[in-house]
Amino acid sequence: MNRHSAQARWERRTQRPLLALAVAFAVAYAVPIVDSPARRSVTVVCTATEWVVWAAFAVDYLMRLALTPRRREFVRTHWMDLCAVVLPLLQPLRLLRMVSTLLLVGRRARMASQIRLTTYVGGAVIGLLMFGSLAVLSVERDAPHGNIRTLGDAVWWSFTTMTTVGYGDHAPTTGLGRMIAVGLMLSGIALLGVVTANIAAWFISRFEKDDAEERRQTRAIGELAEEVRLLRAEVARLVEEREQQRS
Repeated sequence: MNRHSAQARWERRTQRPLLALAVAFAVAYAVPIVDSPARRSVTVVCTATEWVVWAAFAVDYLMRLALTPRRREFVRTHWMDLCAVVLPLLQPLRLLRMVSTLLLVGRRARMASQIRLTTYVGGAVIGLLMFGSLAVLSVERDAPHGNIRTLGDAVWWSFTTMTTVGYGDHAPTTGLGRMIAVGLMLSGIALLGVVTANIAAWFISRFEKDDAEERRQTRAIGELAEEVRLLRAEVARLVEEREQQRS
């Protein structure tokens, strides 16, 4: 019980600092891409910031693993966290660090009961649009046959890709850019499904609430009718007894 409480306290206390670090990571990831070519000192600082953020999430995972009483079950149920921590070590690409940070932020955000589904979906949409635009711009800007050269082109492409519209005026030409496109398309479909399911669940719960209220009113009317019937019977009995007394 104490270890469970310690783990819950750790997760509660570290959530906001980790989200702040994730924002710092977003800035560090975006600056070298938007301000291209950035000065070497700026690039070094941004890269160091990205690794610091990843290290913070790695320490967070290890601390949660140490505080949980059932470590095997924790590893089994939090395998995405483990993959996100190990991912940047397998091949130290900036894109992999971006993917791992998004995964870890999403996992920690879902643990917060005060974050509503709509807020999470909205944040996911904004995050995917931002990181998708930056990621595709970083790999497509210098491609020989690429047509995504500016941040505006990348943002427009991300919008059309996530919504699965696909006008075709901008499209990735590199293998990594197409992998990013597949991820954005799948994410857009998944988010659309979450929103649709949420709206359907709201309507169903509303209808169920209305049905429950209607059943309650019907039951109350039936009980009232039964009371009126009993009252009439009692009045009729009293009238009959009075008539008998008179006779």
